[in-house]
Amino acid sequence: MRKADAGMLTEEETGSQSGGDIQLLEQLTETRARLETQIARRIVGQTHVVEKLLVALLAGGHALVVGVPGLAKTTLIATLAETLKLPFHRIQFTPDLMPSDITGTEVMDEDPDTGRRVFRFVRGPIFANVILADEINRTPPKTQAALLQAMQEGEVTVGNETFPLDRPFFVLATQNPIEHEGTYPLPEAQLDRFMLELRITYPSFDEEADVASMTTAGSLEPLESVMDGERLAEFQELVRRVPVPPSVVQAAVRLARSTRPDDRDAPGFIREMIAWGAGPRASQYLVLGAKSRAALHGRAAPDLEDVRAIAPDVLRHRVVPGFEAEAAGRTADDLVAELIASVLA
Repeated sequence: MRKADAGMLTEEETGSQSGGDIQLLEQLTETRARLETQIARRIVGQTHVVEKLLVALLAGGHALVVGVPGLAKTTLIATLAETLKLPFHRIQFTPDLMPSDITGTEVMDEDPDTGRRVFRFVRGPIFANVILADEINRTPPKTQAALLQAMQEGEVTVGNETFPLDRPFFVLATQNPIEHEGTYPLPEAQLDRFMLELRITYPSFDEEADVASMTTAGSLEPLESVMDGERLAEFQELVRRVPVPPSVVQAAVRLARSTRPDDRDAPGFIREMIAWGAGPRASQYLVLGAKSRAALHGRAAPDLEDVRAIAPDVLRHRVVPGFEAEAAGRTADDLVAELIASVLA
């Protein structure tokens, strides 16, 4: 079979998806609609944030949710967890939180009959499918780092023993961008573990009026659990099987590489204003996020619009503006938006 256009999928490739995959795509779009309906019973607006959370969930990635106090960051994540039939733990990060408070610790047990003493590992709250790391920047780096192995390898090492975490494993962290006293900014290595950084903004007038009415009208009814772990694993495997046109992969890689000031194809403003660009993990997440978004919308393959839609959330926390950008009042979001417009025009 010939290719219709350079970089497009061949007829063999587009036709290679089985009838089961097509049926799963249809079921995924139905599940997405049910999830969004349930979440809308608690969360007013923020539809773009909800969609991106679902993108990360299906891609098997983690998400960092950033917003000022009172914008329902914690409520949004807890609401999403309530719609999933998965074990959920919330960890409140504080300055005195220790790594063992997250991963667990060994305790000594004594047999009352024999007097024999043995160590037993007591699992911490990290042993769940959905983890809410609330105000993650309020704890020191030593404790923040306790999440690194769990987020990347899906396991926890305590002493000489390594314990696998149940799959799926999904970390959702929140962060307040305006408070700096008593906080510890996440290092780049930890930020890079998050597939997406999502920004929650103030609601519109009508949305805020709805929030004020809904939250002051009495107790809220329980939400319906829409998806269990087995079903989620099927959808995640489906996303991995979604074929990607070579042109989309090349655009994603070109976009990620263009954030690096020492790359020969980087635009002039990137060379001037960016101190450090995105690594290869950005290319992977751009492609995987595009596949996930396409599947959520019931499409059998992603296009450039999917890359364009997911790119700000993949790149904003992986791009470090330099002194020139700060002097010019340019933020990472500004530079990423200009780069997307330039590279994906």
